[in-house]
Formats: sequence, structure tokens, C-alpha cells
Amino acid sequence: MSERLGVTPAQTVGPFLHLGLCWPDGPYVVPEGTPGAFWIRGQVFDGTGAPVVDALVESWQADPDGRFDHPDDPRGARPPAVPGFRGFGRSETDAHGRYALLTVKPGPLPDPDGATEAPHLTLSVFARGLLHRVVTRLYFPHDPANAADPVLRSVDAQRRGTLLAGPAPDGFRFDIRLQGENETVFFAV
Repeated sequence: MSERLGVTPAQTVGPFLHLGLCWPDGPYVVPEGTPGAFWIRGQVFDGTGAPVVDALVESWQADPDGRFDHPDDPRGARPPAVPGFRGFGRSETDAHGRYALLTVKPGPLPDPDGATEAPHLTLSVFARGLLHRVVTRLYFPHDPANAADPVLRSVDAQRRGTLLAGPAPDGFRFDIRLQGENETVFFAV
């Protein structure tokens, strides 16, 4: 006799990020009091416009000289000029989907094809319903280097605004929309 098995129901990942992927100094790419430091604050929204609770936003960036203290930097790893700069931050979202990262503005970067990339942060988002992280970039408003950035120029002009941070009293605001109207541009990495 053959028993017929049913279909496994769909399931989502999490929420679980706050249980093990956060640490007290995670949001601090630089220590508090670092000259030139500012906050990047924003909210993560789902496709219906609801805030995403228990998401995780990670940042990776160059130092103000456009360098990485990492062996993958083709110019060679070099310790940052800013004391305490670690180039990486991690912030969980709160009950309103808000995150915050304290950092400094990165410098421009050489592109693998010989062009120059404008100062930017690479942001990864982990959240409920995502089996894989999504990756985007945050560019700084009114930076003259944005006009020549090869990645930003490759994005449809109608959607580039989703990659630009806005000014805020203590730094910049950058909301991330996972789906729906004004969905943030994400990159396949």
C-alpha cells in the first residue's frame, strides 16, 4: 500500500535575528565622538508599506581615503586613518522597523574597469520572508562624483532616487523598501 504524502506548507525565515546576530556596538562603524561622524537612520518597509520588525541591516564601506583594510583591496590592505574605524556595521530594526548606523563618509573607490565609484555604503538586509539577503547601495545626495559613478549610472534614471540618502539633522536618512511602490534598487552580488 502506497501512502500519499501532502505538500509541505510554505514557511518563512525568522523572526530570529535579534537572538544571535546583534551585538551592543554593532551600529558603530566608528566610535562615538569620532570627528566627522554622523548617523544614518532609516526604516525597512515590506511590500505593503508596513515596517519590518526584526530585520538586520549590515553596512560595508571604505574609509574616508577610499581604502579597505582587507586583502581583497587590489591596492593592498591598509589600516584606516580614522582611529577605531572598522568599515562594518550591523543594526537590527526596532518595533517600528527603524535602524541606525554611526559612520563617516567613505572616499571614492576605483572601479574594476578603471572608472571611479562615488562614495557609497553597501547595505545588506536580512529579514523575515527572505531566504537570501538583499544588497543595495546608499549614495550621498549632491555628491558631484555621483554623476560619473558607473553603478549608479547603470540604474534606470527613474529609480536612482531609491539609492540616494536624504539629509537629516544628525546625518542622513535612508529608507529601504523591500517591494512595492518605490522599491529600493537591489543588486545581484
